[in-house]
Order: sequence, then structure tokens, then C-alpha cells
Amino acid sequence: MLTSWLHPLPLLAILRGVTPAETGPIGQTLVKAGFRILEVPFNSAQAIESIAQLVAALGDQVMIGAGTVRREHDMALVAAAGGRLIVMPHTDVTLIRATKSAGLLCIPGVATPSEAFAALDAGADGLKLFPAEQMTPTVLKAWRAVIPREVATLPVGGITPDTMPGWIAAGASGFGIGSALYTPNRSITEIASRAHAFAKAWQRETAAGPVTSVQTKLPGL
Repeated sequence: MLTSWLHPLPLLAILRGVTPAETGPIGQTLVKAGFRILEVPFNSAQAIESIAQLVAALGDQVMIGAGTVRREHDMALVAAAGGRLIVMPHTDVTLIRATKSAGLLCIPGVATPSEAFAALDAGADGLKLFPAEQMTPTVLKAWRAVIPREVATLPVGGITPDTMPGWIAAGASGFGIGSALYTPNRSITEIASRAHAFAKAWQRETAAGPVTSVQTKLPGL
């Protein structure tokens, strides 16, 4: 089921710090740019209210969920708000199993092959390579020799349009995009510009075959 939400644009928008009042306009802006998965980190203020507002505003257009989920109680709150995706910063097999038992999708954070296979054995729908800053595309390429190609692997942390090509060549299935896309008080216009820059970078690299250098600069970077 996760795979269907990763096409045609496998980019997960991480809206850390978003407020309920701004979720509608921001969500619509991201949908127009092609994003189909939106995450509100659980350590954001009013995260549950923001998730509920996104669900109300966007319905079934996108997969909406929570990130930085660490406890079963948190997962239950997300589900009650209408969220259908649980993203974790770590590999907690108990939480992964509980999430799957609740009928939700789960993308846990992994930083080693041992964590990756433990997560998959527990039922994870995809893998969040986190933090991507401490890894390299070379590391992912080595992982891809043993992790099944159909398993979605999403580097998260420090991703920009210019860093995407190397990861894509190494086997990344998509990306989680945080502060390079959204930060509190960033204007809708700039969020839209950044969202389209990421979308164009993905489309250019995956349509071109061999990976080439991308020169799609984000505003202010």
C-alpha cells in the first residue's frame, strides 16, 4: 500500500512545527506540487490537531501521518485523528508490530542493516534512513545488495535537490524532506517554490536514466 502513495512523486513532506491554522493552505500547496505523503512530527505543538486538520482539508488525496512517534499511546492518538502513517526516528519492533496490528502504515528509522532487517521482520512498510547526514550514497548502495529492491528506502536528513542524484543512483526509493521544504513562518510562496524544486529534481533524475548533476537551487540557498 505504501508503494501506491510513492508514485509518481516519492517525496514525504515533514512539517515540523506546523500549526493547525496553516495546515490547509500548506497542504494544498504541497498537493499542487505533486506531494502525496505529509507527516507532522509528534513533537510539534498541537501535532494531533494539525493532523486532524490536514485529514479534514485533504481527505483521501494524500497519506497523512505523524513522525517522531515513540510510544503506542502516541500511535493510537494519531489513528484517532485520522492519520494512517506512523514514521519513527528509530527501530522499535514492538511499536512497529502494534502499528501494523492497528492497520496503519509504518516507516521506522534505521541506521544499520541489523536495524533494517529487524524492522522488516516486524512488518515495516518501508525504511527511513536516518539521519542521512551520517550515511552516504555508498552506504545505501551496499545495503541495496542485500535489502530487496521492492523495499522502499527513504533517506531523511539534509536532503536538497542537489544531493538527490547521488542517492537516487545508489538506490533510494524517495526522500523525506524537512527544513529544506518547510519551516515555521516560511511563506506559502516560498514553500511552493521549494516543493516544485524538489519535484523537478526527482523527475529530472528519474526520467534521464543515468544520474546527472542537478542545479535546481532552493530559494535562499
